[in-house]
Amino acid sequence: MKLREFSRQDVENKKVLMRVDFNVPLKDGIVTDVTRINAHVATIRQLLDWGAKVTLVSHLGRPKGKRVDSLSLSHVVEKIESALGCPVTFVDDVIGEKVKNAVDSAPAGTVILLENSRFYLEEEKNDSDFAKKLAHPFEVFVMDAFSASHRAHASTRGVMEYLPSFSGHLISREIEMLSAVSEAPEKPFVLILGGAKVSDKIKVIDHLLTKVSAILIGGGMAYTFLAVQGKNIGHSLYEEDKADFARQMLNKAKEIGVDIVLPVDTAVADSLESDAPRKEVSVNEISPSDMGLDIGKETVALFASYIEKAKTILWNGPMGVFENPVLAEGTRLVAEAVEKCTKNGGVTVVGGGDTASAVKKLGFSEKVTHVSTGGGASLEFCEGKILPGIEPLLETQ
Repeated sequence: MKLREFSRQDVENKKVLMRVDFNVPLKDGIVTDVTRINAHVATIRQLLDWGAKVTLVSHLGRPKGKRVDSLSLSHVVEKIESALGCPVTFVDDVIGEKVKNAVDSAPAGTVILLENSRFYLEEEKNDSDFAKKLAHPFEVFVMDAFSASHRAHASTRGVMEYLPSFSGHLISREIEMLSAVSEAPEKPFVLILGGAKVSDKIKVIDHLLTKVSAILIGGGMAYTFLAVQGKNIGHSLYEEDKADFARQMLNKAKEIGVDIVLPVDTAVADSLESDAPRKEVSVNEISPSDMGLDIGKETVALFASYIEKAKTILWNGPMGVFENPVLAEGTRLVAEAVEKCTKNGGVTVVGGGDTASAVKKLGFSEKVTHVSTGGGASLEFCEGKILPGIEPLLETQ
């Protein structure tokens, strides 16, 4: 899958509207994590180098069509200026004369930031009139917000009906790397799945089962699979309504020769809030009062035996409650194994959301091939979906 990228000729000295994702965490009006801002810097700088007037549009939080001061993108201006090393002009609207006048009067090489697009209800409805008004002051649209590309909103899809549209560097890199692991991966291809729920990963498993060599399952979702094998899982997370799916996947994988590898030991406690020392038990020895909260060392060794042989790895979902240092060990040790695979030439891609947060917190963000910014978009792409914010940018062969 290849996207239509902008050239110098497409954007030079033009008024460019660029969709970014500045949906950043705020505390008392201060940005606490600039990862999403930094992710767009390369695209913005390229546009500036080619003399474009760059106007950035993003959402922030869920204001539900109302102006909410705490969700104003004015809070983000200082961090954008710091990341780019240049002034950023803030316009407290998204459409209308105020925006048009700011864009028309700005010199080439200027960066403008518009207000939160979700202050308008029409944004999430992908209202065509709103999209037309959003596009009106501009000559070109650049879509660079991969993490918002699974939403058909006015600023991610509707505006493309009215402007020549191209992908930015971030979104092109995302598609390149996620395509590498989901379309024609080099084998052995190992899929590592974790996180809380089977239900979050059903479509990924369905789509990739015939492409993978093995699926390693940790996190809360593992206990539903263990339960259908007859294990006593105590108070561990169990999705009764997904038991049939788990059973079917185990049977189907066996039929087609794909290994589904489940934990053989687990770190247990009597509650999520437990501050007791780490206790590991065999999955055959989980007591009725136990709650499984991380994979154990024997499971890590088992998983690592697959990871070290892999040529391609896709990892989505932590192995345990990584926010708790006592329960982060499984995720950390799996990350170490993935790092080793990367050093040995493997293509290793970490899905977005909690997995991206985990590898960043544990210091592994720079030690894998790619960490997706996508969250829900990464999952939907790996489910085989054509994302609405990407579809119009696809190069036709």
